[in-house]
Amino acid sequence: MKCKMAMLPDEVMIVTMYGELDTHEAMKIRQDISTTILRGDVKTLIWNLDYLQFMDSTGVGLILGRMRELYAVEGQTILLNPSPTMEKIFGYSGLGSFVVHGTEETAILQARGIVNG
Repeated sequence: MKCKMAMLPDEVMIVTMYGELDTHEAMKIRQDISTTILRGDVKTLIWNLDYLQFMDSTGVGLILGRMRELYAVEGQTILLNPSPTMEKIFGYSGLGSFVVHGTEETAILQARGIVNG
């Protein structure tokens, strides 16, 4: 599992995950993202799931936890391009409204309110 985190202007962070998300990697990612959120550096967190092949409940917990942290600072979360299976899991978890399909640029524009979903 590989993860790439990129900070963009306007407090936007894109987290791109590759391969399979396991418990060990989720803990490391959680710590890195939480630290950034708690510093006040992130208001929009885009999870680019284009290259993620597998995620279990640990991954859902990772995302939900960061959503709670962002909620405290009036931030937002976007789940970009999950696989059909992951999209079903997000739907069952109550996260279906956070799913966006398209490019990272489209997700950023939507987060800024420029594109209507």
